[in-house]
Amino acid sequence: MIRFVFKILSFSLVAASSAAAQQSAGYDYFATNRTMIRNGVQAVLMCNGLFTSNRTLEQVFDQELKYLPNPVGTASNGNYVVDYALMAVAIGGDESGPVIRAAFRQGIGCVVMAPDQTFDDIDSLPELRLADVEGDADRIPWPNGDLLDDKPLPETIDSIALQAASDWAFDRESPEQLTLSLIVVHKGGIVHERYAEGVDKHTRTRTWSTAKSIAATLIGMLVDDGRMKLDETLGFSWLPTLRSPESDPRNEITLRHVLNMSSGLEPVDSFGMEYATGSGLAYWAGMSSVDGALSRGLVRKPGTVYEYENYDTLLAILAMKRALADDKTYKEFPRTALLDRIGMRNTLISADRFHDFILSSQVYTNARDLARFGLLYLNNGIWDGERILSEEWIRFVTTPAPSTADIGNFYGAQWWLVPDDRKDVPKTAYRTSGNRGQYVIVIPSHELVIVRRGLDYGRQGFDAWDLAREVLKAIN
Repeated sequence: MIRFVFKILSFSLVAASSAAAQQSAGYDYFATNRTMIRNGVQAVLMCNGLFTSNRTLEQVFDQELKYLPNPVGTASNGNYVVDYALMAVAIGGDESGPVIRAAFRQGIGCVVMAPDQTFDDIDSLPELRLADVEGDADRIPWPNGDLLDDKPLPETIDSIALQAASDWAFDRESPEQLTLSLIVVHKGGIVHERYAEGVDKHTRTRTWSTAKSIAATLIGMLVDDGRMKLDETLGFSWLPTLRSPESDPRNEITLRHVLNMSSGLEPVDSFGMEYATGSGLAYWAGMSSVDGALSRGLVRKPGTVYEYENYDTLLAILAMKRALADDKTYKEFPRTALLDRIGMRNTLISADRFHDFILSSQVYTNARDLARFGLLYLNNGIWDGERILSEEWIRFVTTPAPSTADIGNFYGAQWWLVPDDRKDVPKTAYRTSGNRGQYVIVIPSHELVIVRRGLDYGRQGFDAWDLAREVLKAIN
C-alpha cells in the first residue's frame, strides 16, 4: 500500500506541476475551452432533456442542469435558443462565450456540433434509421416487453424491508442526491418499481459511464465470435504520425489493457482538466472522439497502473469499429446484436458528429432497459434460451484488473467490483457506475438486479453498495 501511495503522490505532483504550468502566473490558458465546453454541456443536456427525455424546459433547468455551477440563463430566458421544429438547441454568444449547438437525430439522440457549425448544418449530422422492434411493448410480457404479472411478492421477500430500502434510496439526507427511479428484479421478475414525480417507465435519461459496461458487452460478443482478441495489440496508427510508426511504444497496448483502464497512456480527464481538454472536447464541443483518443503519449508500461480514463474506453470502441469492417455494420451493430434482442427498445446510443459512438458516456435509456441489461448478466449471458454473451466473458469483466490488486480489487473490465474492504455485500456482486448516480447492480448469489437512476449534483455521494446492502435485508 505504501508503494501505491508513493506512485499516486508522485504522479499527482507531476500532474499538479503540469496544471500549474498551464495556468502560469494565475492565467488560465484553457479559459476559452472551459467556456466552450460549459456551453456544450448545457447544449447537449438541454437538447436531450427536451427531445430525448421529453421533459419540459422547467424540468431540465431544475434537474438536468442542476449539475452545472453556472448555467446560461434560466427556464424563463437567457442567452440560448431552443428550436422545437428543428429539435435543436444553441447555447452562448457574446458575453456567454462561443455558441455551441446540439441537435436531435433519429436513432441516436442529440449530437453536439462544432463551434463553426450552425443549424443549417444539421442535415450533415449522423442518424440511424432502423425499423422498430416488432410488437407493442405494453402487450409483451416482461422482460421482452413491459407487461407485468399482477401477482403478490414471493414469500422469500420481506415487503416492509423492501419498502424501507426504497425509502432509503428516495429519502436522502442531502437534496443533492436525487433518485429518479428504482427497480428491483428478483429471479427474473420485477418485485419493486418506483419513480420520482415527473418520471415514469418511459423516461430516458443519460447513463453517463454506465455506458462503458454496455460497450464492454458489445465488444465481448465480438471476442466470443473471434473477431477481436483480448491480448492482441490494438494495431492503431497513433497520432501524431511518426516517421517510424513501428517503433511507437503504444503498439504494446492491447484490448485487455484499455478495458482494464490500464493503457499506460497519459491521463487527460483528471486533475481539474476534464472540462478543459481531452474527451470533454469530443463530448461537448464537436471534436472527433477518435483523434483525441489516438493522441495521448505513453507514460507508463501498459497493464501496470489503473487510471480511469474515458479515452481508454473510446479506444476499445475504435477497435470494435475496425473489427466490424464497414460503417453500416458498425452503426447498426449495437441494436441488431444486443439492444433489439433483449428488448432494450428505448435505448439510444449517441455518437459524435462523425458517427463514432460515444459509448464511454452518452447513452440515453430508461430504468427498465437497464434492468433488462442487468438480467442478461444475471442469466449468465443467456436470453430466451439463446446465448448472447459467453460465461467466459462475464468472468473476465468481473475479475479484478491486475493493476488494482494493490489498491482494493475494485475494478474489472468496464464493470465495478465489491472492494476488498466491503464486508456487507457478497463479493460476487458487481455493478455499472455513471455520473449523477446511474447504477445497475448484479448480485448473482441472491438472483438480484437493482437499477437506480439519479440526477445527483454537487457533492453527490450516493453509495451503490449501501443500496445493495439495504435491498439485501429484504431477501430471505
